[in-house]
Amino acid sequence: MTIRVGTRGSKLALAQTDWVILQLKGFYPEWEFEKVIIKTKGDKILDAPLSKIGGKGLFVKEIEEALIRGEIDFAVHSMKDVPSIIPEELEIACIPERESPFDVWISDYENFFELPSYSKVGTSSLRRLSQLKKLRKDLEILPLRGNVDTRLRKWKEGEFEGIILAEAGLKRLGIEINYRRFTVDEMIPAVGQGALGIEIKKDNKKIKEILKNIHSIKTEICIRAERTFLRILEGGCQVPLGAYSWIENSKLFIIGFISDLEGERFYKFKEEGSISEPERLGEKLARKLLKAGGEEILREIYEKR
Repeated sequence: MTIRVGTRGSKLALAQTDWVILQLKGFYPEWEFEKVIIKTKGDKILDAPLSKIGGKGLFVKEIEEALIRGEIDFAVHSMKDVPSIIPEELEIACIPERESPFDVWISDYENFFELPSYSKVGTSSLRRLSQLKKLRKDLEILPLRGNVDTRLRKWKEGEFEGIILAEAGLKRLGIEINYRRFTVDEMIPAVGQGALGIEIKKDNKKIKEILKNIHSIKTEICIRAERTFLRILEGGCQVPLGAYSWIENSKLFIIGFISDLEGERFYKFKEEGSISEPERLGEKLARKLLKAGGEEILREIYEKR
């Protein structure tokens, strides 16, 4: 039996897909898995920040369309790329155990806080940008897009004194480099960061059954809280926001923020609740941020679009 697996063609996307296939091969050694590489809008436009391109699902839409047409059996996504609302015919059937959700600082200046004033720091993420400005207003923050290798090369060639990357990407690619991990208090991750999502057609019961073998209930609960938060704040790449949920001592926690583009109006809260009600917790945090000033920030950002 051959299973067709939809994926983007980047080195990281292929590494993630290979990992999923390897896990499934452990349960179904006799099955064949064929990777189907699909180019997305986000892959085609490399010279502009994602916030400028606009739209949701920049790295998943074309893959979802192939899934709906029946050209692939399941798709492997980075959960942070998946919009909070997906097509009605589809579902995220499996979320394997999460890799590190944190961002890391890569620089010859190991301590981010000792970086000289006016140093150039590379990131194209509004979420990272606003939090960087909150931590250090004296830095020059410049756009940095491209795959992990491209970003590292630009830093090594001296375009930047430091760059920020997701730790999960470095780990999945097996890249060994010195870095300092940001704490969640310094840099709140993107919703779903470090987690993979495997998407299928709702009526594909057979594929759903086989994916149960690599599903993590614990990760799913945390992702449900984060994605509810995202859905209520209606944030895509155009809004500086982030959230991270975790389980500790049988309790569910979530921390999240929303900010204006300059990091001037910056609202951050933490909530705790029951692991049986992740959506309720995500919603509670989102509503609290909206009330504190998030609603005004969202209105201003969307009026400028």
